[in-house]
Amino acid sequence: MVNNPHQDQSMPVGVVVRRSPGVTRWAAWSWKAVSVLPGAAPANWRLLREEGGVAEFHAATPVLQLHPADSEAYLVTLSDKTPAVYVVMRQTGVADRPLQVLLVTASPYEAQDYMDNGEDVVEKLPMPSGLVGWISDFVNAHYEEEIFVKRRRDRKHVDLVEDGVGDARIAQMTDVYRAPGRKEPAA
Repeated sequence: MVNNPHQDQSMPVGVVVRRSPGVTRWAAWSWKAVSVLPGAAPANWRLLREEGGVAEFHAATPVLQLHPADSEAYLVTLSDKTPAVYVVMRQTGVADRPLQVLLVTASPYEAQDYMDNGEDVVEKLPMPSGLVGWISDFVNAHYEEEIFVKRRRDRKHVDLVEDGVGDARIAQMTDVYRAPGRKEPAA
């Protein structure tokens, strides 16, 4: 874990993936990320427990990185009723390890970008209390609220000339929005 108050901070976070029996005949297994392990050691699909046909694996340990520029996004996450961390995974096509863990992020904005591409699986998981405290300290050190500044109007008078109002082919001032008619030739 790197803790420099003026730079990015990072922490390894283990991802626990659960394999359950499928509920349809087309899918033998259902795979889902179910929790994270802050500060976990590296792992590569290590079996944690198995009971009643359900198995949980420590699939991977990516690094959760916090960037000062994203502190507003972290504040949004912390403001939720249940703060969350997002796990981004991609299908591999391998039967016993069908998901590759790409990323763990605390930014809902970054997670939304991965949800929008349609190729990745994004799981929203409850954030452990130790991770909440670590991210809160980071946000307190880096978040600066943008002060709203009302834009002032130009002093230019735009009401003096009716530029572009109506149709120039209509000679009268009344009903300037009426469609132009065909002029009859003078006899």
